[in-house]
Amino acid sequence: MFQYQILMASPDTVIDLLDVQSFEMGIYLVRLTIGSKSALVYDGDVPMRFKSSQHIREAFSGIAVRAACMTHDSPYDEMIGNPSSSLTSRLPFSMVHPY
Repeated sequence: MFQYQILMASPDTVIDLLDVQSFEMGIYLVRLTIGSKSALVYDGDVPMRFKSSQHIREAFSGIAVRAACMTHDSPYDEMIGNPSSSLTSRLPFSMVHPY
């Protein structure tokens, strides 16, 4: 796990991949890859929740991000009684303006 407060205290950190994980109801979690380590960002003992894409951009504005994407796993197949789908939508995610 990556602790948000520790990341912010280390401005020389470079994030290789910032993966925004989009869930229903406007909930976003962030998975970072730094070097060979990949993990969710935590705020204390719980995964840090973000309310919007702009909230994520603002939260990581002080750290260098090499690449970013948004991932969305759809639960709809399971909701209608079909086997869960292995299809995952992965879209580019811009960390700089204009988006």
